[in-house]
Amino acid sequence: MMKLQPAMAEALRLTRSGRLHAATRLIQSTLIGGGSGYASPRTSTPVAPEGEVIDVTPRRIALAPNFRKTTAKPATARRPESAVHSRFEERCYAGLEGAMTYWLYLPAGATPAMPLVVMLHGCTQDPQDFARGTGMNALADELGFIVAYPCQPAAANMKKCWNWFKPGDQQRDRGEPALIAAVTRTVIRDHDADPARIYVAGLSAGGAAAAIMGSVYPDVYAAIGIHSGLACGAASSMWTAFSAMRSGGMKASAQTADERFVPVITFHGDSDTTVHAVNSAQIVAAATLRSDTPLTTRTEKGVSQGNRNYSRTISYGPDDQSLIEEWTIHGAGHAWSGGDTSGSYTDSSGPDASRAMLTFFLQHSLPQ
Repeated sequence: MMKLQPAMAEALRLTRSGRLHAATRLIQSTLIGGGSGYASPRTSTPVAPEGEVIDVTPRRIALAPNFRKTTAKPATARRPESAVHSRFEERCYAGLEGAMTYWLYLPAGATPAMPLVVMLHGCTQDPQDFARGTGMNALADELGFIVAYPCQPAAANMKKCWNWFKPGDQQRDRGEPALIAAVTRTVIRDHDADPARIYVAGLSAGGAAAAIMGSVYPDVYAAIGIHSGLACGAASSMWTAFSAMRSGGMKASAQTADERFVPVITFHGDSDTTVHAVNSAQIVAAATLRSDTPLTTRTEKGVSQGNRNYSRTISYGPDDQSLIEEWTIHGAGHAWSGGDTSGSYTDSSGPDASRAMLTFFLQHSLPQ
């Protein structure tokens, strides 16, 4: 029965928050999946008494009318029909990796073979808040892609931060990366998403988690977006995490022969006092070192519609395709650039990070 505890703890949390259907579905999927031996505990990421890394103050939000909860689909996959109306629904995953809730956005007219973007929220945020602030669902309606928002519960980290600084959560098939990858694969299966066009992006701790996902699952994610985050391996403990946030993390390592280079786009405010902008430069340096082709770099200057100055450094491959982009937002702090102020940690002055990321993502796909 000890292996049931993570799923049961999550079900209790859902019940206390009024999410009775989600709690019921989680319990059912855990038990039906194979009795007490089905759901493995998330032993690699216990709650630390010291709390979170990358801590910010939350803002209360009201849910939009189209936010509604639902239980997860049955495990049996079937080819989805086109959606007449958009849907934003809460789902639950339970499997050998453990249990995780997530919110899924299906745009109106959703069809098979759409791209999928996995969005990882920052500390104290939740999927609804993050969706509202980034405006990613509206962009999904416009461009035609699915969005999944894995949810980090307070049971895993008191401030709902992804545990990007823990070695057990920086590895393939372990801890949080294993759960996020499992949610990703579930959405691909259930909604017949294009497996060659799967992307992951995040803010702050979520950005650091996105960097990890790109590093340990280069065969799953075609490209990654990191906003105000840190490189994979930037820290190995809470104490080194604080140091990395202030002044950068560990040095980049060279790509091994069997690794696939993962294209990356970063956004960072140069007045960010929570995560120093040197971390964005280190992410880019690591990606440059791991590129298997010669790169040509150029920097552009621009001014957003909100009168915010920015610099955009683009690294091109031999075919003139953008492989690395580093956006530096001058005068901006720790906030999603171009975001909607109805969500937390957003800077509406721009430029539009969500649109820039999707433009970058859709240039890239996994090799067939």
